[in-house]
Amino acid sequence: MAGSGAASPSGSSRTAEVRRLLRAGHAKQAAELADRIASESTDPAEVVDALLRRLAALINLNRTEEYAAAVDRAFEALRCCPDPDKVGAFHALAALVAHFDGSIERCVTHMVRSMRALSRADEQSVETATAWHNLAISYSYIGFHGQALSAMDNARRVAATAGIAPEFVLLPEIKVRLAVSLDHRGDTDGCVRVLRDLMGDLTRRIPDPDGYHRLSQCDRNYFGYASSRLAALGHEPHPHTAELLANDGSESVSLALHELAQVCLAISRGEPARALELLDSLRYAETQTFGAAEIPRLRAIAHLKLGNAAEAHAADRLAFKLTAQAADRLRELFVDGIATRIDHEALRRTVARYADEALTDPLTGLPNRRHLQQYTEAMARRGEVGAVGFLDLDKFKRVNTVHGHLSGDLVLQRVAGILARVMRRGDFVARYGGDEFVLVLPSTSLEEAEEVGRRVIAAIEAEDWEALVPNTPVGITLGWAELDGRTGLASSFELADRAMLQAKAAAASSPDTAVASST
Repeated sequence: MAGSGAASPSGSSRTAEVRRLLRAGHAKQAAELADRIASESTDPAEVVDALLRRLAALINLNRTEEYAAAVDRAFEALRCCPDPDKVGAFHALAALVAHFDGSIERCVTHMVRSMRALSRADEQSVETATAWHNLAISYSYIGFHGQALSAMDNARRVAATAGIAPEFVLLPEIKVRLAVSLDHRGDTDGCVRVLRDLMGDLTRRIPDPDGYHRLSQCDRNYFGYASSRLAALGHEPHPHTAELLANDGSESVSLALHELAQVCLAISRGEPARALELLDSLRYAETQTFGAAEIPRLRAIAHLKLGNAAEAHAADRLAFKLTAQAADRLRELFVDGIATRIDHEALRRTVARYADEALTDPLTGLPNRRHLQQYTEAMARRGEVGAVGFLDLDKFKRVNTVHGHLSGDLVLQRVAGILARVMRRGDFVARYGGDEFVLVLPSTSLEEAEEVGRRVIAAIEAEDWEALVPNTPVGITLGWAELDGRTGLASSFELADRAMLQAKAAAASSPDTAVASST
């Protein structure tokens, strides 16, 4: 799970203590101490370090309801101390949060940002090694195993340069997740090879079991699960599997690994019926540990031991189906990513027309309210008429509340990209403020504007928001008014805003109503 790194002589004694608590598996105490440090310290770097470790502790505790606020708090602190190693560490942890939130798109976005930041980071830093570690974990969770192994190699290389003992960067969870993913796809021989290699690595690096205390609790437990999983597949387990699986019950991942390991060990003892009972009574072994396919795969192994070929086949088919679904999501993300890139390219071309940065909204790249005013005043001086639309995102506050303001910013950027793609040549789009946008359509009647509005709404509805902010649908409401400089710009804006509010009220009673106009 989220790593902490080794103690660093350059860090404060308090942040070093947070790292020690994390490595020892005392995530609750680590989170509390990190929170105190962040609240009391006047050193921006120490505050960022404390908040990043607090986020890691919350992830290890599986306190999902606190993720969004913790990510926002760390991101805000990072503005005062944007060192590459801290930026990379933040995005590596934010990628894990996005994965557990169910947003593969945000996860990949954070991973790319983490990798780019870490490529510029100090290669003698404990923080950089830890960040590469966490990035490797993020890659492995979503099935990018090649990238995970590469990030793991970077973590080990930086750790060696920084003088960190090798046992601090064994990273067993990367190879365990690779191994079980091979098994889910039908390559059981490949799974066994990876697990044997991993256990051999443990024996070579720590030949004396008394040295296991040097490993973090989470690392020990992953080695324990590797041994148990080998046993379930008919191979001899490590003689000290019980010691490897021991934990104090403070971290949800360790509890999950212990539960799944007991299933594997029951199978290896010739008790497949008991293994099935354990699978039916799991409390902590959530699908996020190894993905949704691990539980049906273990069920298939248990049924096979019982001689229930039909049940084993059905469970294996389910495991394979779930694995394929995850791969399909990645393929869809690739296609969506290309579409998003095209949107961004169109948006950059739009922004390139506006040389003065004072006229551009820094978040979305669209013209800002000041530019909107200049544009419409120029229309009025020329005697031009048209239509103005006020666009408001529906229930946008919920996006910020559930997923955090950083995710809300991504939604606003995505909406800006869609508008840049959908609007006609010659139309003007500006971010008015918050989650409001203004659309100006020169020489356009209200009837034509409403047709454009329907196109915009359809494009927003067609977007895969579930991949970005799961379980928080994104919709818009549009209101239109005639834009005529002779009757006053303020009056036109007010009428469009009123029409948007009327449309929002109408949509509450009739979902089919999403566009309104006012004259």
